[in-house]
Amino acid sequence: MSDEPLWLFDGVCNLCSGSVRAVLVLDRKGLIRFTPIQSAYGRQLALAHGIDPDQPTSFLFLDDGRALEKSAAIVALLRRLGPPWSWLAVIGVLPRSWLDRAYDGLAANRYRLLGKRATCMLPTPAQRARFRLEPPT
Repeated sequence: MSDEPLWLFDGVCNLCSGSVRAVLVLDRKGLIRFTPIQSAYGRQLALAHGIDPDQPTSFLFLDDGRALEKSAAIVALLRRLGPPWSWLAVIGVLPRSWLDRAYDGLAANRYRLLGKRATCMLPTPAQRARFRLEPPT
């Protein structure tokens, strides 16, 4: 496993793809890498961490050797963004059960609320280096 933070996301979900596009802009150091769950590598990661790649209910954030889901993944991702965005990680002081319940509600309704693409999000040529479609060597 690589040391770089990696976000496994649902590439057909408009909310998820929009969040990835936002992080591509906000992560000024370019530290966070991405892989869609629809890729072979994404499916492999999902299955290895108990996520159904055909019906994902959470994204996965691999950071410092830890596989994080739901609110823990969001807090870790926010911390990686640097100020002022990392300040939002203060939500991590709230009870994790509350945060995960809110996450589950949004995740369960994400397609209904913001829609779904017919195909996976494609990065621009400039963004392509930040995407991992194969395991790191």
